[in-house]
Amino acid sequence: MSQFIVVGAGQAGQSIVTKLRAEGFEGGITLIGDETAPPYQRPPLSKAYLLGEMDLDRLYLRPMDYYADENITLITGRAVTAIDPEAKTVSLGDETLPYDALALTTGSRPHRLPAAIGGDLDGVYTMRTLADADAIEPEFKQGASVLIVGGGYIGLEAAAVAAKKGLKVTLVEMADRILQRVASTETSDYFRALHTAHGVDLREGVGLKALTGEDRVTGATLSDGSTLDVDFVIVGVGIAPDTRLAEAAGLALDNGIATDAYGRTSDPSIYAAGDCASFPHAGKQMRLESVGNAIDQGEVVAQNMLGKDAIYTPKPWFWSDQYDVKLQIAGLSTGHDQVLVRDTNGARSHWYYRQGQLIAVDSMNDPRGYMVAKRLIEGGKNADPAKVADPATDLKELMRA
Repeated sequence: MSQFIVVGAGQAGQSIVTKLRAEGFEGGITLIGDETAPPYQRPPLSKAYLLGEMDLDRLYLRPMDYYADENITLITGRAVTAIDPEAKTVSLGDETLPYDALALTTGSRPHRLPAAIGGDLDGVYTMRTLADADAIEPEFKQGASVLIVGGGYIGLEAAAVAAKKGLKVTLVEMADRILQRVASTETSDYFRALHTAHGVDLREGVGLKALTGEDRVTGATLSDGSTLDVDFVIVGVGIAPDTRLAEAAGLALDNGIATDAYGRTSDPSIYAAGDCASFPHAGKQMRLESVGNAIDQGEVVAQNMLGKDAIYTPKPWFWSDQYDVKLQIAGLSTGHDQVLVRDTNGARSHWYYRQGQLIAVDSMNDPRGYMVAKRLIEGGKNADPAKVADPATDLKELMRA
C-alpha cells in the first residue's frame, strides 16, 4: 500500500491530506509539523486571535478527531531533519519513515532584525506562528508603547490591534510609503489616513537604526536621528520561503522550491506547495504568499500525487482586517499603469489596469465591487474604466458587458 508523507502542517499541508482522502486514496498518509499545535489558520493570529475575539479551537483547520477518523497520522512538535531522495525516506532524528510520494509544505520564515542592532533583545517579536501570538499577547497592555517595524500587512494589522487596545503605537517604514511593494499610492493613502485617524504615529521613509536596552528592549534610534522609548517591538519586514530541507536534499531552488505546473520538484517523487513553492507563470517562477494559493496549489498537488495531470492555474486573492475595514484583493497589480477609484457611500475600491485591461482590485468595505472584479479578472474579461469610475454605474452592468 502506498505511503504518502506531507512535511509541513499548515494550510497547504492540510489541503493536500484532505484532498487525498476526498479523492479516494486509501493508502497511508502522514502529516508532520514542527509546531506542537495541529494545523491552524494563520491570518487571524495578527487580528481576531490577538484581539481575543477568536478562541484557540476556532483557529484549528480541523477538529482533532478528524485525523483519526480519516486514518491520517498527524505528528506534531517534531521536525524533519533530513530527506533522502534515493532511499525515499524522511528522518525525524533517529526515526526514519519511507514514502512513495512526498510533499513539502514547509511554509516561510519571518525576517528578523540582526543581533548587532538589538534584534535578540527580550521584548522583540515577530508575528508568524501561534507561539508568536501567545508570546506577544501579554505585552498588549493599555498605555504601553510599541514600535512596529515594517509597513506591510502584518505590521499594519498589528498596529490596528495595538491601537484598538489603547497602546501608544509608532510604526516605521523604510520605504517611501506603507504597502509600497504590494499596492498603489491610492491604497497606501487610504490606509495611512485610517491609521493616523486612530492615533498611530506613522513614519514613512524612516528606518530603524538600532534598538537599545540591556537584556530587554527599552528604546530605539531611528534613521532620522530621533529616539523613542518603547516597551516592546514587533518586526514585520517580510518573510523568506523555508527551503532548508529541499536545499539539503539537492532539489532545485528558484524563488523558493522550484516546481513545474503540476507541483513537482526536480525530483519526480517530491512535490511542493504553499509559501515555500514557486511555479511557472508568465515566463518566470512565481511564488504567492496567501491562503488561497496554499489551498488551491495543495489540492492540485494531491491530485498529481495520485497520478493525475492537473495543472495549477493561480487565482490570486488576499485579505486584511484593520479596525472596521475589510480589505479584499483580487488579482496581481504588478505592472499597472492606471488606477481608478470607485467610492460609493463608504464602499471604496481601487481598480488596476495595465494597457487598458483590468488586472486587479483592492476593495475596502466593498464586497460587491470585490466579487464583480474577481469574476471579471478570473474570466479574462474587462470593465470599461469610465463605467467603473462612475458611482452611478450598477456593477451588474459590468458583468453583462
